[in-house]
Amino acid sequence: MTTAIRVQPGIMDIALYQGGASQIDGQADPLKLSSNENPFGASPKAAEAVADAALKLHRYPSTDHARLRQSIAEVHGLAPERIICGVGSDEILTLLAMAFAGPGDEVLYTEHGFSLYRIFALSAGATPVVAPETDRRVDVDALIAKITQATRLIYIANPANPTGTALDRVELTRLADAVPENCLLVLDGAYAEFFDGYDGGASLVTARANVVMTRTFSKLYGLGGLRVGWGYASRDIIDVLNRIRGPFNMSSVALSGAEAAVNDRRFVETCLTENAEQRARLVGGLRQLGIACDDSQANFVMARFADEDEALAADAHLKSVGILVRLVKGYGFPEALRITVGRAEDVTRVLDALANFKGAA
Repeated sequence: MTTAIRVQPGIMDIALYQGGASQIDGQADPLKLSSNENPFGASPKAAEAVADAALKLHRYPSTDHARLRQSIAEVHGLAPERIICGVGSDEILTLLAMAFAGPGDEVLYTEHGFSLYRIFALSAGATPVVAPETDRRVDVDALIAKITQATRLIYIANPANPTGTALDRVELTRLADAVPENCLLVLDGAYAEFFDGYDGGASLVTARANVVMTRTFSKLYGLGGLRVGWGYASRDIIDVLNRIRGPFNMSSVALSGAEAAVNDRRFVETCLTENAEQRARLVGGLRQLGIACDDSQANFVMARFADEDEALAADAHLKSVGILVRLVKGYGFPEALRITVGRAEDVTRVLDALANFKGAA
């Protein structure tokens, strides 16, 4: 780029995001467990709604997303006027940084937090600040200690990615109590549905004007390819975000698919039940093989090996038998692999492959 063109501060410090691998050389149809996708795909009702919407591609989509917001509100017991929809929850998280952080401000997150939090901060010209975790868990006291007069946003993924660990309501409330009124606590709930009994932070949002929660349709609902997410906050914050989002940010296809998906509760409950059962199998099987892992509240498990060399060798062995998982060195865990919870036969295949690996090691 010519030096005559000025790039905003922080932009060139952003490393390009790398998604989970989807192909293995020489493997025609690998088992993809690298991106925490729903192994059962999307609801058939969502697929049907998408097909119907595709017949009207010449029409502009709704700008207020009223039908989808109403469906989300009814399912979760929320106020529809306090909901905003976006192109994945990533867009909502980005808009929050654009609206409430800038040069001279700080954006706080934890050391193993979602890699995009740093990108959100830098793209807004703000300073990223990292708080340490303890035993692969968000450390509330460490976060509180990092809050300064310049802190404007605190991003917390709960459950966390890539660890799968989560804060309970007591700890979240203790954190929220310590956040200054001029700072937003953002609860990124991409995996909230998998944490049994967790409301994603909705009760904290209702009680406090400076707490925001976000959710996605990419994980539980199996709509990663449509890119749909939503956020819940005070009406004042939602009003600000609506002023800077694109008026046609969501396609009619995405809106129709998401509306059908959130309303198909039978499919959702089936997916949640299967995930809980197979997650327990995967955790138990890994531990029987001597592979450490924390209890996960998400749809994945982070398996920890003796060191980076063993993790790389395990990853290579899994690839050799057509299984894709995720190396998480970039998140600060060079010794670990993140494994999406699949169907029963998928979990069996992973455990058998790792048993062979451990036996041959």
